[in-house]
Amino acid sequence: MTRFRPALAALLLATVSLAGPAIAREMPQGPTNQTTAPPAAATKANVVILATGGTIAGAGADATNSATYQAAKVPVDKLIAAIPSLGELANVRGEQVFQIASESFTNAQLVQLAKRVSQLLKQNDVDGVVITHGTDTLEETAYFLDLVVKSDKPVVVVGSMRPSTALSADGALNLTDAVATAANPASRGKGVLVTMNDEIQAGRDVTKRVNIKPSAFFSQWGPLGMVVEGKTYWFRAPVKRHGTSSEFDIDTIDTLPEVAIVYGSGNMNPAAYTAAVQGGAKAIVNAGTGNGSVAGYAVDTLKDLRAKGTIVIRSSRVGDGFVLRNAEQPDDKYDWVVAHDLNPQKAKILAAVAMTKTSDTKELQRIFWEY
Repeated sequence: MTRFRPALAALLLATVSLAGPAIAREMPQGPTNQTTAPPAAATKANVVILATGGTIAGAGADATNSATYQAAKVPVDKLIAAIPSLGELANVRGEQVFQIASESFTNAQLVQLAKRVSQLLKQNDVDGVVITHGTDTLEETAYFLDLVVKSDKPVVVVGSMRPSTALSADGALNLTDAVATAANPASRGKGVLVTMNDEIQAGRDVTKRVNIKPSAFFSQWGPLGMVVEGKTYWFRAPVKRHGTSSEFDIDTIDTLPEVAIVYGSGNMNPAAYTAAVQGGAKAIVNAGTGNGSVAGYAVDTLKDLRAKGTIVIRSSRVGDGFVLRNAEQPDDKYDWVVAHDLNPQKAKILAAVAMTKTSDTKELQRIFWEY
């Protein structure tokens, strides 16, 4: 019998080790009584895309039209079919809830959409929901859902700044990021999210600040995370009440009270406030200058409206910062509410939701602190 020399045996062993598993698999294996089952395939999350229209479903006359186009033209099935890779991220199906430009959203449609989201998230076969939406009022819808949908399953609102027909259209990647985020268990419990321009933003915080660039959405507190090549990376978590910790529930809300925003400026006409109330507003958000300031010649008008039952909320037209209570105006004395860091349009949403439960200004102020 021929024996290997020790040096030759050592060389052979080293060669197999360096070459790695590929060579090892090619070498004949001895008999074995053990069997190894193949690894189980990872279970994909089930994500429902609710389409409402907007630019992400828009179409322009040609590829150079990035700002001139018709919104809400492409149905949800075509949105999904245009991105085959969505199926690698999750089991995806779509529903067409609305087909409108988002500036045309009404309170009734907000309620209808939220109720459908709530219904879906109660199903065991739904792990997350993505909502395609026009960008004009995307932030209001996201915040509304954040307040009233009592689930910790991911809800992601997504839009685009360019129609799908445009050069460098952003909708396909934004939607891919939204599905990836909704399918990720790490997204649970973080409130309603918005995926735009590779970022994951809190629906409560984010706002649209630019009307013609893909980098349109910002939060003064920064994004929660990012999506890169279909993977989410998280850097902070929201601390304001939302979802399962919210005291509001869309299942008990059928209508919303009317809330008006009056925009502050120099040389205002106080009649704008009274006209809003005459038009049915139960609350007025003063989008004031600076620290939510109210012009001296308008104070008496707002005091009179408050005395007659209208809720007065001081917000600011300034993009960042927050309104300080009893600074600029004696809010305690006038029985007014301050919006804290919420911009006027988000203050309008919270006021409408809060007033489904209470009109007490102390309770309303508590709500504005907590949400």
